[in-house]
Amino acid sequence: MEIYILRHGQTVWNKSRLLQGSRDIELCEEGRAVARERCDQLKEVDFDVIYSSPLKRAYETACIIRGDRDIPIIKDDRLREINFGENEGKSVIELEKDKSNPFVKFFNDPINYKAPKGGESFSDVCKRTKEFVQEVLEPNRNKYNRVLIAGHGAMNKGMLCYILNHGIEDYWSGSLQKNCGIIIIELDENGYRQIGEI
Repeated sequence: MEIYILRHGQTVWNKSRLLQGSRDIELCEEGRAVARERCDQLKEVDFDVIYSSPLKRAYETACIIRGDRDIPIIKDDRLREINFGENEGKSVIELEKDKSNPFVKFFNDPINYKAPKGGESFSDVCKRTKEFVQEVLEPNRNKYNRVLIAGHGAMNKGMLCYILNHGIEDYWSGSLQKNCGIIIIELDENGYRQIGEI
């Protein structure tokens, strides 16, 4: 089975460098345009099913990429973005300047990142995404040939911690996916391996 792990298209908050997390922010027009370009690139790729975060920016990206094809899209709450708690809606640039805020470790020292009030840790995200993979993808390894997952920057990386078997200290290995970027994973009887990135 091939697993295409997609980050959603751009939003106004992405452009303004504001933390979105669990906030339900829609795609901007540029985000929709890039998603349509990705749709054209993937129009010959035959997906059996698409799993999506329930957040609008991921679900709309999934819908654009599906286009008029008859592919089911299934929302799964375990695919939502990391919750940044009281930091949601704040400027990334300003948060990175505030050395007392836990966000300063988010990208640079993930193993020591502590969730802010009301937020999730990397361990929380890894736990729910691992559960999704073990309960949804792995049992269908021989049923589906190709699956698309429409998700988010931090959530996708949490899933990859399990799939690629590395710890939170290497959470951002390979850097943050660009908007509408896709990592392609193959799952067979020998386990997982990354076979591409677009």
